[in-house]
Amino acid sequence: MPDAGTQSAETTLRGSVLVLLQFDVCEAIRLDRLQESIRARTVQQPSMKHPAPGYVRYQRPPVVVPLEPLVLESGERLQGEIKYYDYGVVSVVFELPFADGWEKWIKLASRWVWDVDFAAQATAIVRASLERAAPSLVKPYKQWLSEDYLIFHVREITGSPSVADLIRLHGSKIAQVVRGDTGELAESECNEVLQSRISYYANDLTVIGWNAAFLYDSTTGAETAIQLLEYANSQLLEFRHYDDLLTEELERVYTLLDKGTGILARWRLARSATRLHTVLLDVAELTEHADNAIKFLSDMFAARLYKLAASKVGVPDYKELVTRKVHTAEELYRFMVDQFNQSRAFFLELTVVVILVVELVYLFRGNVF
Repeated sequence: MPDAGTQSAETTLRGSVLVLLQFDVCEAIRLDRLQESIRARTVQQPSMKHPAPGYVRYQRPPVVVPLEPLVLESGERLQGEIKYYDYGVVSVVFELPFADGWEKWIKLASRWVWDVDFAAQATAIVRASLERAAPSLVKPYKQWLSEDYLIFHVREITGSPSVADLIRLHGSKIAQVVRGDTGELAESECNEVLQSRISYYANDLTVIGWNAAFLYDSTTGAETAIQLLEYANSQLLEFRHYDDLLTEELERVYTLLDKGTGILARWRLARSATRLHTVLLDVAELTEHADNAIKFLSDMFAARLYKLAASKVGVPDYKELVTRKVHTAEELYRFMVDQFNQSRAFFLELTVVVILVVELVYLFRGNVF
């Protein structure tokens, strides 16, 4: 019987590699207007892995437009498409069919993770696409935040191993693919990577890392995981935007407060408090918009998969940062309003005193004459 090393050398993996590149380009995209201006389709609801009645449903499915193939310097030809989400995120997806052994998959993963600048090429594509979509963009941003992610989707493996056998025989190689590292990883690092795995059947596997994921599943079965990974990365992008927005606004408020809290300074706080409150309302609305963009209805596996994906890419961390800054902004808003109200009360009292003094002067002048 051949050992694990011989089995690895003889093993062929068939599937594809997907590159997800996402850009936060504006506050919102009017998808109905977008579809009127360009030929597009909407994303179909993903088929579930099991016959349960649960499913994942977009509140507003993204609009999808095919792209011209992307040819890399290495000669690899990738098919692509661009997706427009109503909460202002544009996603570019490139796909390369692949069939080879573990070593070739590992080398490809390392090269694509560290050496190929997909973001630069995707940025040029998005800018050109947005020229046609400009009428549908709400408050476009001058500078874009971006996220990129790789998905290694394996549909078939020689011998059709179960998940248990796949982990036992090739767990270290899966870890190398997810990490994008050609070097042999330590056992502790392999275990760290493989802890972030989830399966529904005995012959499907999803291993999620912070910048790449490994899927072993059929084309239909992998649809949900791919869409949820894409959505998790888009949420990370949104919360990064909220974090930057709140940081900038808080710095502006702190600068204003440092100039003093005299009567005139307090009076100027009214306009700043109004602006800060507007920002808080915008953040609350946009956060709710992003949170409600997709619904998990009765499908607990999809919900668990999304929770794992969001955790690995960092969505909860940025959401917590945004939440803390929102609380700080709310406290500053109340403080600024209190300071303004005190100034207004003092001004009203001063006005009343001046009026009384004037009336008394006229009264005494009248009595004298």
